[in-house]
Amino acid sequence: METIEQTLKNTHHGHSIKRIRHTLGIKQEVLADMMGTTQARISNSEQEKVLEDEVIDKFAKALNVSPELIRELEEDPITVIIENNTFEKGSGAAYYNVIHNNPDPVDRLIELSNEKTALYERMLELEKEKNALLERLLKDHK
Repeated sequence: METIEQTLKNTHHGHSIKRIRHTLGIKQEVLADMMGTTQARISNSEQEKVLEDEVIDKFAKALNVSPELIRELEEDPITVIIENNTFEKGSGAAYYNVIHNNPDPVDRLIELSNEKTALYERMLELEKEKNALLERLLKDHK
């Protein structure tokens, strides 16, 4: 009955684990160390459509997520296509940066330069205000 329910829901436990792991930026080797197992076993588990509850609980604990998230996370075909084409290095790096909220370094450099210019302009305005105030004080003092 559970297998039928899993098929109707379009969930894939292994893919859910992989998606969560990628989102957290954890490599299979690191997750294997956290769980006291091998990278090969993690890889095999990520290929399984349905995992036993105890296995899901172990992954959930290692990834610090609720087991229900792994059980209930549904796949939609578009997400699978995007993930398969953007998570690996060299395959759509621009999309990889967007998914991970990592802006393009050139865009970030331009943004920082604009912030620096705005700060200098504000500093210049403050210096002008300070000079004007000092000039008024000097005139009032004489």
